[in-house]
Amino acid sequence: MFTGLVQARGEVIALTKGHESMVLTFNARDLATQIFAGDSVAVNGVCLTARTIVNEEVSVDVMLQTLELTSLKDLKIGDPLNLELALHATDRMGGHIVQGHIDGVGTVISRQPGENWERLDLRVPQELLKYIVAQGSITIDGVSLTVGSINDESCAITLWLIPETLAKTNLGEIAVGNSVNVEVDVLAKYVERLLESKAKS
Repeated sequence: MFTGLVQARGEVIALTKGHESMVLTFNARDLATQIFAGDSVAVNGVCLTARTIVNEEVSVDVMLQTLELTSLKDLKIGDPLNLELALHATDRMGGHIVQGHIDGVGTVISRQPGENWERLDLRVPQELLKYIVAQGSITIDGVSLTVGSINDESCAITLWLIPETLAKTNLGEIAVGNSVNVEVDVLAKYVERLLESKAKS
């Protein structure tokens, strides 16, 4: 489990693609000494398992399904990555409950800078809108954020990014047209499942 509070930024060093998988190697200079083979690492919000760690370079396996369901398939050498290690039982829950299981891929449709913030508008898959509420939590590329507003007709949500988020995550660099990983609040999905089960009983 993760919290959506990015601990460090990494950079794509190598992408070794096979027929049904890819090995992603990235620089994790600020976290490498804390990562061991078999550890879970959130990479742009995707929970992956560390394969090898050599000096400051970490390699992870990315399976076919993950490539199909996330924006990791669009990565290029040099791209910045948001990194977070799995939560310890004694850690503070500073963001919200994040599983690292991506629900869909969104698209940046506009950015509007302000004096102490930046407005980011995303188009998200229509089937995810029912799980998203204004002032609720959402994870974008592994970053825990609060939803500002929702436009159901255009399948768009508005997020407000503070300077800390812009400086410490890759959200400060994504451009209009870029794809981002979206994970909705898992609590909404549990409630939906409970209500469905109750209706059938």
